Amino acid sequence: MRRSNSIIWGIVLIAVSLVLLLNAFEIANINLFFDGWWTFFIIIPCFAGLFNSSDRGSNLIGLVIGILLFLACRDIFAFDILWKLFVPAIIALMGIKMIYKGTFARRNANGFPVLEGNGNCGTSTFAAFSGRGLNYNNEVFQGAELTAIFGGIKCDLRNAIIENDVVINTCSLFGGIDILVADDVNVKVDSNSLFGGVDMKKHQNRYDNAHTIYLNSTCIFGGVDIK
Repeated sequence: MRRSNSIIWGIVLIAVSLVLLLNAFEIANINLFFDGWWTFFIIIPCFAGLFNSSDRGSNLIGLVIGILLFLACRDIFAFDILWKLFVPAIIALMGIKMIYKGTFARRNANGFPVLEGNGNCGTSTFAAFSGRGLNYNNEVFQGAELTAIFGGIKCDLRNAIIENDVVINTCSLFGGIDILVADDVNVKVDSNSLFGGVDMKKHQNRYDNAHTIYLNSTCIFGGVDIK
């Protein structure tokens, strides 16, 4: 993955240097800062991610967003139309991705287990345009599915009883999820993010911890904070 990204960005830098040389010797007059030039910082990484990322869905969404923004900057269509279509399109794509992931994906590319259903495997919490609080004080925790869309979820596991390794699947779309964990568990993260991500700076793993929380996270204009 890193090798492919390096090749793509290397080609981009060489192309930029050639343009600068052509301009310097007055062979050409190419304006690098044309309307919408900044959208290529979205388009190029997402395009590269289609070939070397385990989560092509998020990169495809990012690529579509980048292309639409570029077209709007070039006055091919109006920005107001873009914003009217933007939120519904992102929500729809996110829904398709969640259906695919829940139906077909048993394990991700890193071998992380994926929570299958609710039942005895965990609980499901959904927050849309609202906030939800979960507190597993002295309760056995067996995993969870947390989804925040234009909302927030706070899941407190500091006093939870964790008897085995558990899985937490999160999806944050224009929302935030806080997960509070005890010091005696490790947290391993697999994050597929677009304009968001997982922050685990406040929690430190230790080699002698008995159990692990596996976090499968998808963040689009949102984030997950492990505390």
